[in-house]
This record gives sequence, C-alpha cells and structure tokens, in this order.
Amino acid sequence: MKSHELDYTIIGDDMQVVEIELDPYEIVIAEAGAMGWMDDGIHYEAKMGDGTEANEGMLGKLFGAGKRVLTGESLFLTHFTNKGLGKKRVAFSAPFPGKIIALSLENLGRTVFLQKNAFLCAAMGTKVDIAFTKRFGAGFFGGEGFILQKLTGDGLAFAHAGGTVIEKQLHNERLFVDTGCLVGFTTGISYDIQMVRSMKSMLFGGEGLFLVTLSGTGTVWLQSLPFSRLADRILQNAPSTGGTRQGEGSVLGKLGNLLDGDNR
Repeated sequence: MKSHELDYTIIGDDMQVVEIELDPYEIVIAEAGAMGWMDDGIHYEAKMGDGTEANEGMLGKLFGAGKRVLTGESLFLTHFTNKGLGKKRVAFSAPFPGKIIALSLENLGRTVFLQKNAFLCAAMGTKVDIAFTKRFGAGFFGGEGFILQKLTGDGLAFAHAGGTVIEKQLHNERLFVDTGCLVGFTTGISYDIQMVRSMKSMLFGGEGLFLVTLSGTGTVWLQSLPFSRLADRILQNAPSTGGTRQGEGSVLGKLGNLLDGDNR
C-alpha cells in the first residue's frame, strides 16, 4: 500500500524527539511506549501488526506478532490517527540518550534493515517485519542478534541510536564494526560475523570476541554508544551491596562514605 506522507521536525540534540504533523486521517505507527505528547484530536489504538495486510486475519496477525517477540519488541504496534479538524502533531522519543534518524525508504531502495530495538515509528503503509541473517553463526555468535528488523515501503520511517550517529557510504568495500555499534543498512550490503583471530586480542583487547563484517555497496548507519555498553558501564560503577562507592575518584568516594556514616 502507498505510505502516508508525513511532515516532521526533529527536536533537541542529545535527547532527541521527533514531532510528526498529521493531516486529517493520516496515521503513524510506533513502538509501544514511544509517544511523548500529542494534540487533542489524535486517537491511538494498539494493534497486532502494522496495518499493511488489512485482510490477513487473526492467524496472520498472531504470526506477525510472534515474529516481533523474537526481536524483543512488544506484541503490539500503536497506531496514531488524526481524527480532528486540521493538522495535528504527535511526538515520539527514544528510551535512551542518542539521535533519531529519518529514513526515506523510497530513496533508500524501499528496504532498510535495523538492529533490534532501533525502530521508533513510521508512516502508515510501512511494513515492519523481521529478517534472518544468511548464516546461523552470525546470529548465534554476534551478540546483538541473528534477527534483524526489516522495514519495507515508500514512506518515512524513524530509527533511534545511542550517542552520535555516523552514516557511511560503501562502494564495493568492507567495513568491520563492533556488534553493538551497528544500527542498520540498506539492501546491497551483506552482513556476517567474524571471530577475532588473535587469542591475545580476544582475552585482553576488551573489544569483544566478534566483529560484524559489512560488505558491498549501500548505506550503513553506526552508533557511537550502544545502550548495552552504557548499561555495562553504569553497572560497573554502581554502589555495591555493602554500601562502598565505586566512583572514579577514590578520595571523594571515601569522603562520601564518611558523610553517610560508613567508616570502613
């Protein structure tokens, strides 16, 4: 189906929001919980599926929802419809610091592959599906997922990424990327996982056991701060159960313990 045409504004810098303007009866679909605010006159409904297969029946919708569960997403997508008079706006934000990427599917070969959890919202008419990497080893060892999200259509879609987003154009080239730093890529790019060959690098390098190998011709989007890396660093520096601070400044950490009555 022909995608609805959306106007949008991306607001902010490191904690971005995309505000989408809907004409009467235009629809945008989004991940559950992504909405930040909306004008009066916009109605929303959680549905199984993206609405591109209106006559697929309950079995087809359940199958599609089951595939979404494999990517760690909700069973449902939320459909936001402007049922008011005149233009109305609805805004969506990412669940962690980073950037929002606007993807014109029509200009990107009508198909984009995203890492799980990267999809934010899209124009009605965008098919949100999953795709399996060609080699089982890529998903089994890749850490970030053997299952990718697949967006197909001719309208606008929006993805979110952690930290700074880097867009690279490959022309019959190869690029090696940390498994967490890949956001997405277009058709024409092949995706595989390569194991680190050096045992010393594997044990002491701190860069992980595997790298994503991207090859071919197309567009690749990378992120500087995967959420998994941010979460690991927060956990490493969180206070221990014994009450001892694990801050970067040991003197300040001990001073804080004294102020809290912990004399150890």
